[in-house]
Amino acid sequence: MTTDTAPRRTWRERLSRADMKATPYALVSPYFILFALFGLFPMGYTLYASMHSWKLGYDDREFVGLDNFKFLLFDYDRFNWSVVNTLGMFILATVPQLVCAMMVANALNKRLRRPMLWRMLVLAPIVTSVVAVGVIFSRIWGQEYGMVNGFLDLVGIEKIDWQAGRFSSWLAIASMVDWRWMGYNALIFLAAMQTIPRNLYEAATVDGASQRQQFWKITVPQLKPVIIFTVFVSSVGGMTLFVEPMMFGSGRLGGGTDGQFQTTAMVLVDILRTHGNYGISAAAGWLLFLVIGIVAAVNFLVVNRIQGNK
Repeated sequence: MTTDTAPRRTWRERLSRADMKATPYALVSPYFILFALFGLFPMGYTLYASMHSWKLGYDDREFVGLDNFKFLLFDYDRFNWSVVNTLGMFILATVPQLVCAMMVANALNKRLRRPMLWRMLVLAPIVTSVVAVGVIFSRIWGQEYGMVNGFLDLVGIEKIDWQAGRFSSWLAIASMVDWRWMGYNALIFLAAMQTIPRNLYEAATVDGASQRQQFWKITVPQLKPVIIFTVFVSSVGGMTLFVEPMMFGSGRLGGGTDGQFQTTAMVLVDILRTHGNYGISAAAGWLLFLVIGIVAAVNFLVVNRIQGNK
């Protein structure tokens, strides 16, 4: 009785088979290694710090559980006000920014002369130094010699101290964010628009649909995944506002005389830098992380529901 045995693989064949199995994991492993080092480890370390009474420069660390979180939520008014400030500036900046970005992308999607030049100009603000943007816009919204107050004075309206008021400072900072990031989101929308099949527009044109109807009935529904992505990214960026309001306040972390435009990120840094309290600062970071998660989830559900009803 004879039995058929599979031919024994050579060393080269076994090496080739192992290479085919291991190479994909080797190629993606740097991301996970870096994420573990610079993502998971800092998160775990700050969670550990947030549950301790920890002052910088002192070796004593006392476990306090959730006391740091309770202090921020119930005893430290600046933190709660900063969340309101951050949400207010986020709404004022994100909604007009994404709407204008979609309109700009729709305009760039038309047949234009030298389209690459226009796209580069739209993207120019993102490569501008954020410090330079903050300095320039703080002058534009200045009380005495600001350009906005200069226009108001021409039409007979009294000059406004944009830094003194809560809503006025939010509006000024939101304009900085909109100018800097609108072009970035416009190019994302433009890239998505160019993947929409042209036959959909051709069929709509044959049926007598106007350009406006095509935009709302074809373009916007086709952009649903991209809209959700930009809303999510804008939520994260809007809830971590730091440089723009700090530069608007001349580089100070207080966010105005009464903290009227102090964001949560500024409070986090202020607690660590001014008071040297690492434990409370770490707790503020985790609360900010939770707020970002909630805001992103709400935005996702709202956008998904709106797009689903169209």
